[in-house]
Amino acid sequence: MEFSELIRTGRAQAELLRGPEAPPLRGTLCVTSHHLLLSPGTEASPDLWLLLLRSVDSIEKRVAGDSGTITLRCKDLRVLQLDIEGVEATLDIARSIEALSSLESVITSFPFFYRPKGLRLGDAWHFHPPERYYQRVARETNAWRLSEVNEDFSLCPSYPRALIVPHSVDDQALARSAGFRQGGRFPVLSYHHARNGTALLRSSQPLTGPQKRRCAEDEELLRAVLVGARPGARGFIIDTRSAQAAKQARMTGGGTEAKAAYPGWKRLHRPLERGRPLQESFVRLVEACGDLEQSMDRWLSRLEGCRWLAHVKEALSTACLAAQGMEREGACILVHGAEGTDSTLLVTSLAQLILDPLSRTMDGFQELVEREWIQAGHPFQLRCAHSAFSHARPKHEAPTFLLFLDCVWQLGRQFPLSLEFGEGLLLALFEHAYASPFGSFLCNSEKERGLCEVRTRTHSLWSGLNQPKEQRKLRNPLYALNPLAIWPSVEPQSLRLWQGLFLRWTRPPEPSETAWEKVWQIVTDSEKTEGSA
Repeated sequence: MEFSELIRTGRAQAELLRGPEAPPLRGTLCVTSHHLLLSPGTEASPDLWLLLLRSVDSIEKRVAGDSGTITLRCKDLRVLQLDIEGVEATLDIARSIEALSSLESVITSFPFFYRPKGLRLGDAWHFHPPERYYQRVARETNAWRLSEVNEDFSLCPSYPRALIVPHSVDDQALARSAGFRQGGRFPVLSYHHARNGTALLRSSQPLTGPQKRRCAEDEELLRAVLVGARPGARGFIIDTRSAQAAKQARMTGGGTEAKAAYPGWKRLHRPLERGRPLQESFVRLVEACGDLEQSMDRWLSRLEGCRWLAHVKEALSTACLAAQGMEREGACILVHGAEGTDSTLLVTSLAQLILDPLSRTMDGFQELVEREWIQAGHPFQLRCAHSAFSHARPKHEAPTFLLFLDCVWQLGRQFPLSLEFGEGLLLALFEHAYASPFGSFLCNSEKERGLCEVRTRTHSLWSGLNQPKEQRKLRNPLYALNPLAIWPSVEPQSLRLWQGLFLRWTRPPEPSETAWEKVWQIVTDSEKTEGSA
């Protein structure tokens, strides 16, 4: 297929309306294989540059007289309006955008064509390999080892090649445990808490089924976790499904760990919403935020009705439960739901941010996202196929990663000095998860990225974000290392709507946002003064 076959009209005269705070732009609108450009006459550079394949969420077109209007609703929640001269040009451009933005092939997406100056292919893909975190664990304890039992992805297609497992459990036992877990996702180390030797693990549900099957190797694995922590250690299994949902799963081949089969482990149910209900919550919130004419009562009713902040509260509460079990009770924690690729990762990554000061640094947070989301098999290609505006509602879409970013933003708001990164990094990760010139969020697993040669044919997101010119926008100028755990309040009065994301394009910048650059300038001037003293 040639991209040119999908472009019905390459250019037209148009006016772009970008929102209430931005002046309109008029010029030549151009459609290319991956972008929409608006060049305003003789000015030096184009003002509109949209990644079509991934940026456009929905398209609406209207024609009247001898002109037409195209409304583009984007995955970063922007709403753009294009007023185009000529009815035929309007319809042809709309069809071109629809065709180009709905292409599903990974290898024809823009990251495979993106070649920015100053970056080389292969740069930064080596920044956060699984081996890097294992080296840290190995300095803290000898209870764990790095296994390459999944080197060819035959054991678990959604896990990376290398995994951290109990030292006393051999690869043959791991293979049998994988056969007892949905999708082969047997329990692996997510985080080692050096302060007291406890461990945070993640997996998928056991396949006990209605016959209440057991697996000696799976039981051995979890027993080895407790032995490796310390004599007499105990553990908690946090199931992110309700007890009723877990019981229903057993009728279809899934299930839970039987208490008698896993001595020392106690199961707790903390249901977290996932899938379609979470996506619908996101859609309703964005709809409410986009209505600029509603009354106060109507706004508050819709904010409560969408339940987004309730999901934030539940996610943070469950992460605090896991972190408290490790920090205050000295227990090991295993987290899983059904597949182990969504709410499981949400809980384990948030728990690490609460407990681990290194995860709150710029480099540590990037490693956390890479290790606990990208390499751990969160299916970004499925979950982020559409944002909040698409008319299609496939069952695989869900803003789980956005919910994680919102929870991190809540942590940063409650502990403004404890995170080395600021809101800018969280916004960038949201945008790149849904539409990016980089390859980091492509595909659904490391296996798929290998088949598509993502690491050799695209640039890593971290190579772009770690450029010096980008760091100023992403770092927290007030950061001071906090060696303690940070315990967020999840009371309703403590949680806030993330206005910097959900109201980003519909209201002027807040004073705190405009003050950010001034704070940076003060810090920079102070450093220069100290350096010259």
